[in-house]
Amino acid sequence: MSRTQFEPAEAHEYLAPYDVHSAPTLPYGYGYGYGYGGDPCPAAPPVHEPPVHEPTAPALPRQGDGRSERRRRARYAGRADTSLRRLLPRALVVAFLAGGTTAFVAKDKAVELTVDGSPRTLHTFADDVTELLAEEGVQVGAHDVIAPAPGTPLTSGEDVTVRHGRPVLLTLDGHRRQVWTTAGTVAGALRQLGVRTQGAYLSTGPSRRIGREGLALVVRTERVVTVMADGRTRTVRTNAATVREVVEEAGVTLRGEDTTSVPAAGFPRDGQTVTVLRITGSQEVREDPIPFDERRAEDASLFRGTEVVQEAGRPGLRRTTYALRTVNGVRQKPRRLRTEVVREPSPRVVRVGTRPRPASVHGADHLNWQGLAACESGGRPDAVDPSGTYGGLYQFDSATWHDLGGTGRPEDASAAEQTYRAQKLYVRSGADAWPHCGARLRD
Repeated sequence: MSRTQFEPAEAHEYLAPYDVHSAPTLPYGYGYGYGYGGDPCPAAPPVHEPPVHEPTAPALPRQGDGRSERRRRARYAGRADTSLRRLLPRALVVAFLAGGTTAFVAKDKAVELTVDGSPRTLHTFADDVTELLAEEGVQVGAHDVIAPAPGTPLTSGEDVTVRHGRPVLLTLDGHRRQVWTTAGTVAGALRQLGVRTQGAYLSTGPSRRIGREGLALVVRTERVVTVMADGRTRTVRTNAATVREVVEEAGVTLRGEDTTSVPAAGFPRDGQTVTVLRITGSQEVREDPIPFDERRAEDASLFRGTEVVQEAGRPGLRRTTYALRTVNGVRQKPRRLRTEVVREPSPRVVRVGTRPRPASVHGADHLNWQGLAACESGGRPDAVDPSGTYGGLYQFDSATWHDLGGTGRPEDASAAEQTYRAQKLYVRSGADAWPHCGARLRD
């Protein structure tokens, strides 16, 4: 390259580097739209090229060096071209900012947001209700009410309402359940739930506010209950919690063992009829015998067929206490309260003979023993005379009976044993042992 095409002195002016520190400060967004801020097609800094020398008319010769004049003209043309190149990017930026401002204004929306009755007007770039609530930090749950619904597109002038759900542990007429309400007061919640409050009992005032944490609420609506007592019928309007309270409101007093036809601690229902039961009570004690058992024991010293009662049984004693009640003057079936054994029974012990009996007593077996027995006792083995001294078929006294080997009482022995003992007595004493009937032996 010759010096006439590119002179070092002039080249310094035309190729001066782009100075970023001397560039003007642009509004917000410029760096992200044009220039070096990351635009996919950033505008490159102006490139200085050597000036293009257009053919010009011959200049009039001046005094001095003609080369100086040519340099002046070339410098002027180069400066004009550089100024044009520098102004073009700035004009484009201004045009972009003008369009961006229009889009910015179009995205901005003025809306009114009301949360639990507290309204406020605000500007937002959110596209829909969900984005608006997220921007404003409004958290919503499954029991909250949002109008318009989440996801609804937003327009300027929109009214967005949020009512938070509040848990209420409601006990209504004795039934407990958990419900949710968006009302801010107890009265509003009951209206939402359709609960009739006229004449009702409320555990807290209707104007009390319900916080986000909720509250426990007891409501007893007004009911009509009929009370029947002492032959009269009374109808009361009440919001009482128990049947007993209703009875008292009806002017009826329960005394002693008095009770009601339904549990007194139960909840009174609308339209219910309650009957008062007047009760008088007493106790009765009854004593009943307890039968005794019999124990039989074999005895080889006694002849077969002979039974001797060694121990007479004794019955026991049982004592039972009963409750006697009359309800409204009518006696009820006795109710057993308790039973106790006063005395245990004693068993009866009987000795049973196992010794073989002789067929007869020698010298006495040919006599009429049946006739003697008929005369002495009427033929009854258990006969006892009026004085209680003599007993059995042959009317033995106890001393004679035992002397003949008998045990116990003669009337308790068998007829065969009694005849055997009588035969032995005859061998020993003859018919005189029976002064009145002995003659019958020989009939």
